[in-house]
Amino acid sequence: MSSALAELKRKAAQLDENERAALALAIIESLDGEMDGGVEEAWQVEVERRIAQIERGDVKLIPGDEVFARVRRRLE
Repeated sequence: MSSALAELKRKAAQLDENERAALALAIIESLDGEMDGGVEEAWQVEVERRIAQIERGDVKLIPGDEVFARVRRRLE
């Protein structure tokens, strides 16, 4: 591992959770390049479909803390 990468990792570890998430997203977006217009449109349709399901009450939302707790229990 290069010293520059090691330094970046050290500094990133000092960020709070939201800052690390924002950094991770920025890095992933930098790797993805330009999104195909069809893909972007498909995601928009999917987002709208899921919002409609929520608004109709067709799906049950689960708080993130509960989801992560369930995952941790399964991994133990």
